[in-house]
Amino acid sequence: MIFVLRRLAAAVPVLLVVALVAFLILRLTPGDPAAVIAGNMATSEDIARIRAQLGLERPLPAQFLDWLGGVLRGDLGESFFAREKVSTLIAQRLEPTLMLATCTIVLAVAVAVPLGTLAAWRMGGWLDRGLSLVSVLGFSVPVFVLAYALIWLLAVKLQWLPVQGYRRLSEGLGPFARHLVLPTITLAFVYVALIARVTRAAVSEALTEDYVRTARAKGLSETRVLLRHALAASAVPIVTVIGVGIALLIGGVVVTETVYAIPGLGSLTVEAVLNRDFPVIQGVILVFSVAYVVVNLLVDLSYLALDPRIRY
Repeated sequence: MIFVLRRLAAAVPVLLVVALVAFLILRLTPGDPAAVIAGNMATSEDIARIRAQLGLERPLPAQFLDWLGGVLRGDLGESFFAREKVSTLIAQRLEPTLMLATCTIVLAVAVAVPLGTLAAWRMGGWLDRGLSLVSVLGFSVPVFVLAYALIWLLAVKLQWLPVQGYRRLSEGLGPFARHLVLPTITLAFVYVALIARVTRAAVSEALTEDYVRTARAKGLSETRVLLRHALAASAVPIVTVIGVGIALLIGGVVVTETVYAIPGLGSLTVEAVLNRDFPVIQGVILVFSVAYVVVNLLVDLSYLALDPRIRY
């Protein structure tokens, strides 16, 4: 409990720095939301009036302190364009992003960990070489290129799956799954490559340890040696890279949701950036930052269960 409180306390200045950097970058880069709202035919007086309404003419420190005070009260501000609470917009877009991220991680772990373990067990074999090829492709091919290739093959050519869109789970499991298959495979590909490579390296190193040779000398089956000894001993680096993968999903979700027209936080971020909607961008960045901190905390706590030698 003390460790958790220490980590949460240490996360506060990190989140403050993230909030400050995001706030300053948005306001110091070219582009005026008042000009976007006013339109192409607006006069300078119209733009000045809108800036006054939005509070953008005030000094930056005053704007930041007002926004930070609202965040501490649980108020992320109001969208310049939608004229709705940022928290409401985020809540409306949270389910698609959460479902996509969850399905991606589950698929990636379910495929990558057994694949990496078997590749380490048969190092130098065809599976190991195939994993190397998949890893190179996973790290080299951009997400949007893979997405368009899968759309052309599975949605346009074979017509097995819908091209774009999203159906909420409340609309039925079938439509929900059909619309989530393509984006999940697209986003999971790079994480399968990442997690499988780390799993292979960790398990192959564990297979050379003395305790594995002792287990084999005792006559234990190869399956038990592989799972109960080698894979169990490799759990810490595998869990670490899974946590890193969850954090990296932030960038992948933005691209994937845009390509597949999924109304999640990623597409909300793109819309807000194009419109220079400062409160929405700041709110989404803050939510992603909090999620990143929570994931890292959970990964650290999992070390205690995976390796009794670790103490905080």
